[in-house]
Amino acid sequence: MDGSYLSVTPVACTDSVGTPYEVTLELHRDGTPYGSVGERCGWLLERLARGVDDARRGGDAARRWADPDDRFPVAEPDGELFSFRYRTRTGAEGGELRCQLRTIPVWQPACGEWRLTRRAYVEAWGSTGAGTRAVLTSAELSAFIRQLVREAEGCLEGGDQERNAVKGAGMGDSR
Repeated sequence: MDGSYLSVTPVACTDSVGTPYEVTLELHRDGTPYGSVGERCGWLLERLARGVDDARRGGDAARRWADPDDRFPVAEPDGELFSFRYRTRTGAEGGELRCQLRTIPVWQPACGEWRLTRRAYVEAWGSTGAGTRAVLTSAELSAFIRQLVREAEGCLEGGDQERNAVKGAGMGDSR
């Protein structure tokens, strides 16, 4: 831990007449611009927020994890929840924000056995190649994603919400 902090801020994407319709995420490390990622990612963030909340309640395959902090919306022990990248038209990189699940064995001396825990590793990489990481429980990830969704909705106030409906997006239920 180097004491760095990462800020993730939704910024509105606008159409040709300036109407906001989606968001991109601006990354700042220690207050310095770090990258711009996830163009038009608002619907995915909303879907992920619902998925994490459902998993914490024990929906689907998440039930096999006794501790709600270990429950995530991916059935595999280790998997990726999201990966937002930015590349310019010339192929130059401009940052990355991703979240991968990892299963971590923790020794329980009182029981004399290992206990498996799952954590979300949220990693950000700037255009310079330097990275930063946070290790989150599902409750912490839910709070982080829900806050991003609230901020994204604030960016889109007055925009054309029907143009990119969030409810059911990416599931074949809308659009």
